[in-house]
Amino acid sequence: MSLLSASLLGIEFANPLLNASGVHCRYHDELDALFQSAAGSLVTKSCTLAPRTGNPEPRYAATPLGSINSMGLPNEGYPYYLDYAQRHDHAAKPLFMSVAGLTLDDNMQMLAAIREAARPVIVELNLSCPNVPGKPQIAYDFEAMDRMLEAASRVYAQPFGVKMPPYFDIAHFDEAAAVLNRYPLVAFVTCINSIGNALVIDIEHESVVIRPKDGFGGIGGDYVLPTALANVNAFHRRCPAKEIIGCGGVKSGAEVFMHLLAGASLVQVGTALQEEGPGIFARLNAELAELLARKGYANPQAARGKLRTL
Repeated sequence: MSLLSASLLGIEFANPLLNASGVHCRYHDELDALFQSAAGSLVTKSCTLAPRTGNPEPRYAATPLGSINSMGLPNEGYPYYLDYAQRHDHAAKPLFMSVAGLTLDDNMQMLAAIREAARPVIVELNLSCPNVPGKPQIAYDFEAMDRMLEAASRVYAQPFGVKMPPYFDIAHFDEAAAVLNRYPLVAFVTCINSIGNALVIDIEHESVVIRPKDGFGGIGGDYVLPTALANVNAFHRRCPAKEIIGCGGVKSGAEVFMHLLAGASLVQVGTALQEEGPGIFARLNAELAELLARKGYANPQAARGKLRTL
């Protein structure tokens, strides 16, 4: 086992890094670039039953502390990503497929198709898209989340993961974890999607910076790191039979290490990947390797969940 080796669901990864769904993963050429990068794995754009153009532009803006976006699930439709999964070299680099149907029935149709394709793709069911106008986040409605996970467990009938929004109340951590723990096939939990419905204002133009939803959008980057770490640690503590994928605020090896300490097995990169491109993974790996060696950890798994409290 190398210094950066990681694992999830019994699958070995060259390192714990991958993209966050939605970043550099809509088209086959973007996915190919991630495959050729130093990332340990990759995840597709969250897909819907039919292709979507998404929200009107401009729908993403970089900010001094991260980014704001209201993409609206632009994607090529699930058959496009299933085709990619069927020709992808999973042995060389495991592939996650992100599924984000607009209804329960849409999700079940896609999960059935993925199951029938019988490729070793790892499903990440997105319960947390905050930027589709008129569509609430499933994971903020615990009864709806319970129905979704019951149906997904029955239809897909093999291990899968869920992409979660941030929670901000201890009672909500408890309630969400109770729902997740009812379903053994929910094998991993990805925390977090962007913090939804923030507003960035350009004082020179006295204007919002993105067009959809009157400028309201999800924020990522430095803004979300403490919230992301809290969610990773909260679910690591509450869901001991499940693995955690950390996401939020990663721009250097230090933040990757923080996610590992909080309990993450793998770590996704979003805003920093959008700004720096796939070359970021080589830099992050080098920084993480130096940090693990300096701290005396044999690999990322050795650091997982080692966060101390006072």
